[in-house]
Formats: sequence, C-alpha cells, structure tokens
Amino acid sequence: MTAPSSTPPGGTIAFQGQPGAYSDLACRQARPGWTTLPCATFADAIAAVHDGRADLAMLACENSLAGRVPDIHALLPQAGLYIVGEHFQRVEHCLMGVPGARLSDARRVHTHPVAMAQIRGIISELDLTPVVEFDTAGAAELVAQWGNPEDVAVASSLAADLNGLTILRRNVEDAAHNTTRFYIASREALRPAPGQAGTITTVLFRVRNTAGALYKVLGGFATNGVNMTRLESYMLDGSFAATQFLLDVEGHPDDPALGRALTELAFFSEVSTILGVYPGSPFRRTVEQGAAG
Repeated sequence: MTAPSSTPPGGTIAFQGQPGAYSDLACRQARPGWTTLPCATFADAIAAVHDGRADLAMLACENSLAGRVPDIHALLPQAGLYIVGEHFQRVEHCLMGVPGARLSDARRVHTHPVAMAQIRGIISELDLTPVVEFDTAGAAELVAQWGNPEDVAVASSLAADLNGLTILRRNVEDAAHNTTRFYIASREALRPAPGQAGTITTVLFRVRNTAGALYKVLGGFATNGVNMTRLESYMLDGSFAATQFLLDVEGHPDDPALGRALTELAFFSEVSTILGVYPGSPFRRTVEQGAAG
C-alpha cells in the first residue's frame, strides 16, 4: 500500500512496542524509509501523533489467531485521529539465540504469552521450558544481554538483526495463516476519491435501545448491496445494556449505495461516527484470490 499523497515522503510513524516488534516491522514495510517511533502503550503512540512527534500511528486491531485487540476498541473512539490506511502483517516467528548457539544448546525459550501459544510444536520438538516475557522484541533483547546459548527467544527477524542474534530456525509458528491487521491513523482525514475501487470505510455506532434496531441498521447495507468485512460488538463503559459496534464496509460514503446505507444507520443509531475512509490493502485481493482458487 502506498503512502497517502499528503503525508511526508520521509516522516515518522509511531507504534506500540520495543524496537524489533512485529509492529515495528509493519511500520517499515508499510512506510519504507520512514523513522519508526517505539511507544510503551497504544495511548502513547496516539499521543505521539497528537503532539507532533509522529505523523502516523500503526495500531494493531485484530489478529487471525488471537482475534481483536481490545485496547484499540477502547481507545479509538476518543483518540481524535482518523484511519487513513490499513496494513496486514504476516507473523513469522523466528527462533533465535546468541552467536555460536546451536539448536541442541537450547533449554529455555522466551517470548510473549500470545506467541508462546503459537509455537507449541517447536517447544515439544526441542523439549524447551517456556518462559513468558513482556513482549517478543523484549525477549530477544534479554537473550542478547544474557549471552547464554541455553536461552533462546522467539521474535521477528528484525528483532534478531537489531539485537545481534542468530536465527536458528525460521517460521516456527504452528499456523501458517497467522496475520495481524493494523489501522494506520493520522491527525488529518485523508480520504480517497469517491468511486475508487477497494475503498474501506470504518464506522463506530451505538444502536437505539429498541426492538429490531440492529437488524434495521444492518438491513440497510444488505438492501443496498454493500459488503461488510467486519462487525465487532463490545460493552460500553461496563454496561450490559449499552453495546457499541465497530463496522468495516467496502465503499466510500459519497458512493450512492453506501451513502444510503449510512443514512439508514444514522437514523436507527443513537450515535454514529465515521472513523476513517481509506484505501484497502492489496492483501485483501490476495486473500480473495486464494479463496477463489
């Protein structure tokens, strides 16, 4: 996916995590040549865009294995940023150790708990003791600091490069389809032109507390032939009576079909907000072609 034309050609993009994290790798692939800015939390990455330290933020929103990223659902409505793009990052776990280490030396494997759950095969094969760390890149940094060939990490190839580690085996993940989707957020709404193929619109809404309200909202998309690619629901402020929805649909709000559907959504919703209108990633076409084949 190419950078929006109004973003600087060599800007700064913030992400949550340490240098070498998969989010860092996603930034480098989505915006080659840009400076990546590591942040401790998603809120810090959002703040970096607001205060001008970064032009964009790379925010993980869902993973094909682990599901949605709850922090983003809570932060996006109040973030004050616009979604201007998306990026799909294939998660390719690498088993890495200090220079000179061999697979036969490994005794303990260090990584993030989500990653640990995705590498059961290699843990069993090498009879490794799993040790949970704060994140994947941090695990690589620790292994590099310790300098012990018995301690190995599972992280991205970028983490190995940044920490001077040797990759002992690539693609140690159990599932080959492990992919994380990211929203790319900006202070400005950078919308593609109406009618541009592959446009995605993200909407946040809360339906009225009346019978059939959600059915009527979603019916507007069906009757107007608008394809929904994602619909997520989650509690609002811990209330069992108030549910908020995040919706991704194909099309531009100024396209007649989606415009009519959004008019119906606004009528039957208590609150509705367009979080972004942006070009869909080419990854979507790859997935569609694979499914068709």
